[in-house]
Amino acid sequence: MITASVHNPQSIMAIRFFQAIAESSTFVGTHYILGAWYTERELGKRSGIFTSSGLAGTMIGGFIQTGIHQSLNGRHGISGWRWLFIIDGLLSFPVAIYGFLLFPDTPHKTRAPYLTAAQRQLAIERIPEHKEKAPLTWSFVKRVITSKYWWGFTVLWMIAGETESFSSNSLLSLYLKANPFHKYTVSQLNNYPTGVPAVGIVSTLFWATLTDFLGGKRYLVAYWIGITGIVTSAMILSPSATNGTVFAAYYWAGSVYACQATFFAWANDALRGQEDSLRAVTLASMNAFNNAINAWWSIVFYSADMAPWFTRGMWAMIATSIALILWAAGLTYITWKDEKNAPAPVLRGREDSVEKESFELQPKV
Repeated sequence: MITASVHNPQSIMAIRFFQAIAESSTFVGTHYILGAWYTERELGKRSGIFTSSGLAGTMIGGFIQTGIHQSLNGRHGISGWRWLFIIDGLLSFPVAIYGFLLFPDTPHKTRAPYLTAAQRQLAIERIPEHKEKAPLTWSFVKRVITSKYWWGFTVLWMIAGETESFSSNSLLSLYLKANPFHKYTVSQLNNYPTGVPAVGIVSTLFWATLTDFLGGKRYLVAYWIGITGIVTSAMILSPSATNGTVFAAYYWAGSVYACQATFFAWANDALRGQEDSLRAVTLASMNAFNNAINAWWSIVFYSADMAPWFTRGMWAMIATSIALILWAAGLTYITWKDEKNAPAPVLRGREDSVEKESFELQPKV
């Protein structure tokens, strides 16, 4: 909401800096919490719902921008874009209060008022915590950097995160503004790109549900994303590409958002038998190292002055997609080999009776 008061780019940069610090734990922390509650046949859907909610916000945001521009632009001498930040800020307060009061933490630490003692015990039995080996020591750092899972999933997301570049860098919006075929109104510039996150929502929920049904085969998404990145880039690079072809390519490319939910669920699944601190650091490293790449990737390959075709970026996407397929195939082999050699789990107490059940967190009525 403070952004509504700025008058120069430097102020926006400062606000973004502190905002990034404040929200840095949200995405990774939520995936960590979800991994502490749900099994490999349940986690994909929950991760998918979480990431889809962000996409829904992006999609709805376009329509909100249109409505605010049409109804509030200039009201009380305040520009439409400033009203947008004011309204977004007001909406965040009840969400923050809700999260502070009702976010469940992990099964061993939860104080959520909507869970009974029996439900808490059931959650602990379903996914027991693993004993820590003196975390936050040099010994722990050594275990992290020598862990094949830390390397495997961190590099996986460093690659996979860049397959989202078409959407995360709003390339369709930039294409529309520099469109060689047609000039669009402000409302059209806000509304047409909303189709990208809409496709992302459908794709995320579909693949998350499918991989749950298949027992956690998250790697399948890597092949879909790889094919999507190669084909959609080729469609845009084609000398005969029409306006409709480019629209179709960008909308199809929105389906790569499925990798967010499935790959973080994959990491949670693979690290379920490890100490929780290693799982937490791996999830955090996936996001941190990907952001380190994002800091310069968009400038090099998707700068606004490269619109409308982003030729360099399209070739980068093809190379990234091929790298993703190869890396995911190697990681799949490693996780499959470890699962094959792992001893059968010893079920305790009521775990036999709940093994096939879906564990839902629902408030008491």
